[in-house]
Amino acid sequence: MLSSAKFPLLCLGAMLVWSAASPATAEEWKRPTAHGGEISRSVSKDGNIHTGSTTRTGPNGGTYTSSSKCVGGVVDRCARSYSGTGPDGQSFSGERVSARGPFRGRSAGSITGPDGNTIHGFRRWRR
Repeated sequence: MLSSAKFPLLCLGAMLVWSAASPATAEEWKRPTAHGGEISRSVSKDGNIHTGSTTRTGPNGGTYTSSSKCVGGVVDRCARSYSGTGPDGQSFSGERVSARGPFRGRSAGSITGPDGNTIHGFRRWRR
């Protein structure tokens, strides 16, 4: 018979084996937007690592691109970078990182506008 101390360890070991053995998956799609543009998205998962990218083109020629990577665990960590160009040629770019645990989370990021000015932000929250 299993003792009360061995059973949680057995369950933890089974979860680790299951997560390591889970196959990599991927999905892609593309569709038109409501106002004449187009959006495409690709998402993939390999174990506890999720990656994705999005590209959007507006009807007037503006573009937006973002890519992200998240690692799941007791503390989920994500990083995202993005950039865009308006129909008039002005561009912006930015990045954001976040970590979310069972009790609190934090996020930091920056964005650079068309004039070259950069704004930084930081946020913490409790769950």
